[in-house]
Amino acid sequence: MKRNFEFTGLRYPKSFLKLLLLGFVLVSLPLILVLLNAAAYVDRLTSQSQAAVEQAAEAARGSRVLMEQVTAMERLARQYLILGDASLLTDYATVRHSFKQTTSDMSLLPLDESQLRELNRTIDKEQDLFAQLGGKHDRRDERRSLIEGYVELSDLANNVLKQSNLLIDREIENMGAQARRTQRSLLWQLAASIPLGVLIAALFAFLIAKPIRQLDHAIRQLGDAEFATGIRVRGPADLEYLGQRLEWLRQRLVELEEQKTKFLHRVSHELKTPLTALREGSELLADGSSGALNRQQSEIAEILRHNSLQLQRLIEGLLGYQQALDSVNRLELRTVDASELAREVTRAHKLTLAARNIDLQLQLEPAWLQADAEKLRVVLDNLVSNAVKYSPEGGIISLEVHAGADKIAIEVGDAGPGIAAEDRERVFEWFFQGKLGHQGPVKGSGLGLAIAREFVLAHRGSIEVIAERAPGAHFRVSLPIQRDQA
Repeated sequence: MKRNFEFTGLRYPKSFLKLLLLGFVLVSLPLILVLLNAAAYVDRLTSQSQAAVEQAAEAARGSRVLMEQVTAMERLARQYLILGDASLLTDYATVRHSFKQTTSDMSLLPLDESQLRELNRTIDKEQDLFAQLGGKHDRRDERRSLIEGYVELSDLANNVLKQSNLLIDREIENMGAQARRTQRSLLWQLAASIPLGVLIAALFAFLIAKPIRQLDHAIRQLGDAEFATGIRVRGPADLEYLGQRLEWLRQRLVELEEQKTKFLHRVSHELKTPLTALREGSELLADGSSGALNRQQSEIAEILRHNSLQLQRLIEGLLGYQQALDSVNRLELRTVDASELAREVTRAHKLTLAARNIDLQLQLEPAWLQADAEKLRVVLDNLVSNAVKYSPEGGIISLEVHAGADKIAIEVGDAGPGIAAEDRERVFEWFFQGKLGHQGPVKGSGLGLAIAREFVLAHRGSIEVIAERAPGAHFRVSLPIQRDQA
């Protein structure tokens, strides 16, 4: 048996548990991907932030050292110009060597254009000043000009420091902007993953619920004694196996139903012949054809006659049950008026109603439909007979026929003891008799409502007990109107 799912082309897992686990994994997958992506974003943002902070800090540190070195060279240059001590030039050379190392290190950093420009101006200015410092400075204006040059050099070094501070500010702003972009991206991904997860969850809910619904339908089908349709469950292997076992059970029930039908048919016919002789004998005894009977013998003969009559009715009910089963799917459809059939049925019960002083209230509307007239008459007759049987002396029976847009409704009610709440689901079963007693003289067989239900279902209609129409029992039959044939 193939287990391919018709709509998606996917193969079901072998077990229901695996299907649940697969559904859980796939529903969680979008959120897991978002979390992994978020972790990657955060890691990348952290790495970039760390590198930017380290570079900015290195540039700032180099700028501060550069500023200190320029300040030291300016002080040594001033002292040398005032004192003329050659050892100060040696100290200047040492500081200048550190200055050149610092500028060399800073030039290797990924500085922006403005920082690099200010750094090159500082280097060029220092080289020019150093060249001037090595010459003679006899004139006062020459010394003043050189000192002013070192003041300019300090300003240039200070500009390098300012650019480094601006770089730190820009890096902080860039990290904030990148963090906001990352946040928006993650929010969009999360917003997209939620409906995707819901969609996957809905798909798997359908995949999971489908075989369960099929099993539920199969169980209800068996519970309603509908054995004609085969049972097939599509889904995981373990649920398909349950469907196969239900199909086996259906076939066994079909066999048992056939055996029961054959048994009832045979027993009914086997009992009918001796029962006829028994009834004729009891009638002869009761009529005194074989001689006069005393009072006690007459009572015994009457008991025999009454019980043989009751037994004959039960056997006739069994035969009627068999005939109903044989003819339930053979409908001879023609256009009939349900209200006219209702009038014919009530005329047949006229004497019984008069004898028990029962008031029959009719509300009949013309209601034309395509139906098997004889079977619909049996439905109406069984419902009215049931109402007569359970109605008390002087009671009221209502019979209504209403025509709707696409169906007709037939309602029959009585003023009897009604139907117990626990019996409402079973009242249409074969041979079932409710717990509440009836007022009629003859005990029923429990077949009338069952036969009515089978004939109504054959017409694709429904029959139900109207619980809110108490007291008494009230039944409603709904039959579709086939307009294409009307």
